[in-house]
Amino acid sequence: MRTLANRDPGLFLDQFKPPLLLDEVQYVPNLFPEIKAHVDRLKREGLEKNRELSPIFRMTGSNQILMDRNIKESLVGRASYFYLNTLSVHEIRSNLPEIELSDILFRGGWPELYLDPGMAPVSYLNDYIRSYLEKEIVLSAGIQKQEAFNTVLGLLAARTGMLLDYANIARDSGIQGVTVKEWIGVLERTDLAYCLAPYSSNLNKRLTRTPKFYFLDTGLAVRLQGWRERMPLLTSPQAGALFETLVFSEIVKFLRNYGKDWQVYLWRTKEGEEIDFLILTASEEVIALDAKMSLQSTPPVSIPPQFKKLFPKTQEIVLVTFGGSRIQLSRECRAVPLAELHDFLLSFH
Repeated sequence: MRTLANRDPGLFLDQFKPPLLLDEVQYVPNLFPEIKAHVDRLKREGLEKNRELSPIFRMTGSNQILMDRNIKESLVGRASYFYLNTLSVHEIRSNLPEIELSDILFRGGWPELYLDPGMAPVSYLNDYIRSYLEKEIVLSAGIQKQEAFNTVLGLLAARTGMLLDYANIARDSGIQGVTVKEWIGVLERTDLAYCLAPYSSNLNKRLTRTPKFYFLDTGLAVRLQGWRERMPLLTSPQAGALFETLVFSEIVKFLRNYGKDWQVYLWRTKEGEEIDFLILTASEEVIALDAKMSLQSTPPVSIPPQFKKLFPKTQEIVLVTFGGSRIQLSRECRAVPLAELHDFLLSFH
């Protein structure tokens, strides 16, 4: 069928009338111009008959780079994007309420690892890294230095949840900073990573100040760091940054799954005061979140004076904790366990 679609896309669409679901469609580039012609013809007919056009092609693809390339060439203005993330903590815990958060941190959100509890996360993620990151992404992005790319992946995994220093990574990998920046762009385009910009009321400052780097799935970050068991990981120096990565991943998945047009930033002053996640909702509400890995009782924190000056309506800072229960720690500080973050965000408009 793929051969037919590539060789004679018109005949393919004559044989298989829409609506169609086309899986891994990026491997059939010749089909895209035919789909464009088909959509344009139906749009003209809809205008003539004053009839709204509903989606007639649903196209999925695991390689975002190839998908983007084909859509930009043929389907600009005709396609809407929907991101299929790995599972969120909320989705996993809704179906497997007894599962420990440390297990989710270690496994990430890969559905297969929860459908088959006997499947080894290390082997599964090793296969994913070898087949997708080290081969498919490298080839589709035209990366020439595969070993250096693998080294940079490891260095980035060690820095997930941290401020991004291109020069530092370039020095440790022996690769030019501009190349490192380009490769990080590849990881962002393939939806494997995210650079969180710092907030500034001045747009130019917002664009030029140092972002934080996050992998969007902790299982991938954990495997790239080299961990083979979850218990040593929890007491390691990387645990806090990986938990912050899991919190950020949960926020991103919540926004995408609900189609929320909210803005997320890092808030940080020159003096080093920091709030991990500043969320501005569509109704201009301000949500200030800090990730706290502490396994014991979490002490309250105060809203930084500069933050309060910038957002005077902010009533509290919310500490997203590893466990425990939702509790008011002080007049301006509340603790919300990560397992309840979805419901907490859902209470905002």
